[in-house]
Amino acid sequence: MEPASPARLYATVIGALLVILGILGFFYTASFDRLGDYEEALGGLKANGWLNLFYIATGALGLLVAGASSRGYSLAIGLLYTVLAIFGWGSGALNLVIGLLGLAAFAGTVRKRSWPVRERGKRPRRSKPRAKPAGKRA
Repeated sequence: MEPASPARLYATVIGALLVILGILGFFYTASFDRLGDYEEALGGLKANGWLNLFYIATGALGLLVAGASSRGYSLAIGLLYTVLAIFGWGSGALNLVIGLLGLAAFAGTVRKRSWPVRERGKRPRRSKPRAKPAGKRA
């Protein structure tokens, strides 16, 4: 499991928020007619069956990977939701906020290195064999 980080917090909080929004959206409309046919829900947010499923799927994915690969999730969801906001699919302002927060969480999380890093020009330190004290023989 990853240590606490901005990306892990993002994956957990945004994942839960998206699942809740997707489920609540089905109470307003469950229409799967066309992608562009929206109904107003929750004070100005747009909802339709496809958008509700998309929110549930991306939110559930965030909850699933929150402990393992939240940095990659933050980058992927950040880029995806920012692009969706630019093209105007779904709730533009909500998508833009989710996207920009994802990119910020990705940038704010330090990547772990899985191999030892050596400074340039420095040789690895070699250990010398220990000398036996004088006068004692084994």
